[in-house]
Amino acid sequence: MANYRDPKLKVFTCNANPQLAKEIAEHIGVPLGNAQAVQFSDGECQIKLNESVRGCDVFVIQPTSAPVNEHLMELLVMVDALKRASAKSINVVIPYYGYARQDRKARARDPITAKLVANLIETAGAQRVITMDLHATQIQGFFDIPVDHLLGVPILAKHFAEKGLEDIVVVSPDHGGVTRARKLAERLEAPIAIIDKRRPEPNVAEVMNIVGNIEGKTAIIIDDIIDTAGTITLAANALVEAGAREVYACCTHPVLSGPAIERITNSKIKELIVTNSIPLSEEKLTDKITVLSVAPIIGEAIIRVHEELSVSKLFD
Repeated sequence: MANYRDPKLKVFTCNANPQLAKEIAEHIGVPLGNAQAVQFSDGECQIKLNESVRGCDVFVIQPTSAPVNEHLMELLVMVDALKRASAKSINVVIPYYGYARQDRKARARDPITAKLVANLIETAGAQRVITMDLHATQIQGFFDIPVDHLLGVPILAKHFAEKGLEDIVVVSPDHGGVTRARKLAERLEAPIAIIDKRRPEPNVAEVMNIVGNIEGKTAIIIDDIIDTAGTITLAANALVEAGAREVYACCTHPVLSGPAIERITNSKIKELIVTNSIPLSEEKLTDKITVLSVAPIIGEAIIRVHEELSVSKLFD
């Protein structure tokens, strides 16, 4: 591991994704900070900082994935500990932002929990957020501190480009994902198609129509989050029925809860490409799933923030 020249840059992690934090620290060339996130017997969280952070630029790696409340609380307590230990700047790196799907009032008396989480992170003392593929990009505006929004599309596009697939069409599983699909399609120089679906209730999707030419083509479905995998597997099956030659799927955040793995295993999806923004347990790592690392892109973003360089240049 090459040594990063500035000892004032420190990287810490809580318990959500220590393996990713280790990879990021190795990419930067710094040792992972010496800290522990432990629980008392009643479930209360305690953070132990075992080294000085006085005057340092500190980056805390912590996706707020399941169990989301536990991991969110760890992050808040870690930020408070760093603030009280006189860190010069506290930057939270949240590869996966939990509660991002509660970003607006869809019905009367709904909470806007994504905004509440932003308030909590700021109040704890965070001075910057680095995150990746927010479910709703307007969440950046829920913060009154800088937010660097990294993109997963370049990582996914590079993987597909190296596979050498022919006659590709990039498919958005709904109207809301068209911008994301277009970004992947531009990098792969491919057309796009859209699945027009109606969702009668949460986590239940009903495929309606396919807009675009997919017959005889290699379809790549892209989404930001795959949760129960209902949408993506229905989409894959509909594409094959409509004449697609084969179907790949990809996403940045593999939540993969409930029946997701079973659905993917039994679906027409040939390969599902995900990132390690959320750690996958051994039982979820099936033959159909390929995991790409976001450590290099997050590591580069951290270096650029620390050195006060442009982060957007990463995506040029």
